[in-house]
Amino acid sequence: MAMEVKIHKKLGEYELDVHWKSTKKRIGILGASGSGKSLTLKSIAGIEHPDQGHIQIGDHVLYDSDSRICLKPQKRNVGYMFQNYALFPTMTVEQNVGAGLVGNKKKKQEQVQKMIRHFRLEGLEKRLPRELSGGQQQRVALARIMAYEPSVILLDEPFSALDVFLKDRLQQEMMELLSDYDGTVILVSHSRDEIYRFSEELLVIDDGKQICYGDTKAIFDCPEQVEAARLTGCKNIVQVKRLDEHSIEIPDWGIRLHLEQEIDAEITHIGLRAHEFIPVWGEREDNCIPVKEKGKAEFPFEWKYFLKGETEESDDICWYVQKNLWDELTEKSIPDYLKLPEKEILLLK
Repeated sequence: MAMEVKIHKKLGEYELDVHWKSTKKRIGILGASGSGKSLTLKSIAGIEHPDQGHIQIGDHVLYDSDSRICLKPQKRNVGYMFQNYALFPTMTVEQNVGAGLVGNKKKKQEQVQKMIRHFRLEGLEKRLPRELSGGQQQRVALARIMAYEPSVILLDEPFSALDVFLKDRLQQEMMELLSDYDGTVILVSHSRDEIYRFSEELLVIDDGKQICYGDTKAIFDCPEQVEAARLTGCKNIVQVKRLDEHSIEIPDWGIRLHLEQEIDAEITHIGLRAHEFIPVWGEREDNCIPVKEKGKAEFPFEWKYFLKGETEESDDICWYVQKNLWDELTEKSIPDYLKLPEKEILLLK
């Protein structure tokens, strides 16, 4: 099912401006807190109204500023799951599941029982939300949404308040529960791991502005924009000076890089993810940074080094080391240089 979202909304000094089209079933929206992720969802759901724009799901126009169309939330056939699930505290599980249904009492009850079975809530029908675990509450919230068969489900950071173990388990459970849902699901998160795991296509927002939209894995592999690289987890982003089509200078790291690939004239930064450096002891090789240790943090499965390049004023260089290198590092100490493998260098605008 095709979907188009075009939203322009101004709130004081803040301005949200996003536009994308998609036929994919799983879409992620990634951005820092306050970037406009939730405002985008609320505009799709009809909780907030854009100043200008167009929102359409299939042939169903939800909002169009030119035609003055603005459907009420209950007419949009959009399911919205809030961060805290927003279950009614004085209603039982089955009452919560049936809360959005209208029409014949018998048909409503049949739909509720169908959802109870589908979301494995048998035996919990008479319980109140406070008597449920976090995973059970999540299933009730999903069952309530799915009961009225929406065209789109909006998930607004549903795992943000959970610890890491519970978060991983509930993410997997939600993906399984939604696996046979034919509509579109949009997940908002500031967690790049959640987004990468869940979405086929990705919208990256920074301070209300759309940085990029496209295939999720392609954006992580080659984010192209500085803010997109930062939001997808690149720890080492540094300003560069382009010298020619195949050479750039990095003043903060005291090196010049010579690359086989052509360097666009608009490139202003490079990025390298913290796991991608190659340690070099002894003689300097091409595209190497001289480094000295500033700090180190040891974790059960990873050592994190914070290093300095050529100048003391430069930002720390982050180097994350997996277990297979620990013995060599213990024996030889910090390498003299870190090599930047060309295939891992992100050229950024």
